[in-house]
Amino acid sequence: MQIDSQRDVKPAGAGPGSGHALILHPYLKSSVAGENTGSGRTPQSRLEEAARLAAAIQLAVSFKIAVSIVKASPSHLFGSGKVAELAGMIADLAPDVVIVDGALTPVQQRNLERAWNVKVIDRTGLILEIFGARAQTREGRLQVELAHLNYQRSRLVRSWTHLERQRGGVGFLGGPGETQIETDRRLISERIARLTRELDQVRRTREAHRKGRAKTPFPIVAFVGYTNAGKSTLFNRLTRAQVYADDLLFATLDPTMRGVALPDARRAIFSDTVGFISDLPTHLIAAFRATLEEVLEADLVVHIRDISHPQSAAQKQDVLQVLEDLGLPEQRREKMIEVLNKIDLLSPERQEEIRNNSTRAANTIPLSAVTGEGCEALLDAIAARLSERREMVELHLPPGDGANLAWLHAHAEIVELHHDADGAAHVRAAIDPEDLARYRKRVAEL
Repeated sequence: MQIDSQRDVKPAGAGPGSGHALILHPYLKSSVAGENTGSGRTPQSRLEEAARLAAAIQLAVSFKIAVSIVKASPSHLFGSGKVAELAGMIADLAPDVVIVDGALTPVQQRNLERAWNVKVIDRTGLILEIFGARAQTREGRLQVELAHLNYQRSRLVRSWTHLERQRGGVGFLGGPGETQIETDRRLISERIARLTRELDQVRRTREAHRKGRAKTPFPIVAFVGYTNAGKSTLFNRLTRAQVYADDLLFATLDPTMRGVALPDARRAIFSDTVGFISDLPTHLIAAFRATLEEVLEADLVVHIRDISHPQSAAQKQDVLQVLEDLGLPEQRREKMIEVLNKIDLLSPERQEEIRNNSTRAANTIPLSAVTGEGCEALLDAIAARLSERREMVELHLPPGDGANLAWLHAHAEIVELHHDADGAAHVRAAIDPEDLARYRKRVAEL
């Protein structure tokens, strides 16, 4: 058995009551002899990310191990020899939980718990625990609970093994002959149905809010990126907000929106969203669709990358894949602004190389959300990209129509303005198509 292990100390910030975890990252030996998992990441880098996920809920990682497997066993994921070898290690270390950094079937999870006599969770379960700890708004809590229940429903065979007996129809929970596991599955299904209805209402409310914002002149700019790429730190610097930001994975879960004055005097609404991560379970994406729809409806998407991270290129591909799964059209993905954040963490030589890179795309902005370097360039790029949507029009206003002239000053870029002898205004302006339609509606109503 090939095992790459590392003993860790208790992470800073872990509370005195935090549990201790042992992390196993399984990888196929055939994936380039263990040098690449197929996603551009080494097993060691995946192991480090799993440790950071555990630290996000203040689990003290006492040991982490990358374990190679020839093929996945349907019953235990690991082969019988490895299960036995790991059992001895787990018995010696006595962790409170073993985290398997991969997807476990309900049967595999149950069998590993029996073999190791310890609580076992997989990557999805760990991410759900983080989401549960981070959600602050009612919507966020509903989404997390829905994802939890969908995850738990398939694992009732593990949760209720000791209760697989007849209830006999006593009370109102289930009829004669209904087992405890059937009762629990029915109750979870009913709860899922209720949460789905509540989230549908949230979706309708969000849709109403979006329609309300459509009546304002403010375009929406959505920040997306891999978790811990610095989205919230950048959001706070640009908007002067106080959104929670920390050096933790999934520090931000609930979306936040703030108005920002752009360099061309226009205003835009910036939206900070939940971070993405590799192997994000499909049902998690589905549960958070109400939130992530803000990205689909945005006028512009800004992709923030942690350029100092050794796996930055692989993280970029993960984000693009999630955006594709969400249904963001390829044309809009190609028009995103890409932010190379955290350049302050690079060596001086690497910083200069990025700043002076003549082949760097015009829509790629290097910056540091911590120091502020490059933030003005990003705002200029956002203003320029939003201006591309504008069309040039010539408008004529009758004498004394100061109200509509003031409206145009607030909602368009006045390129040329002059008045003729009788006081009529002749305006040449760059204006968004939506604002032009609103202007013509104002004129028609008057």
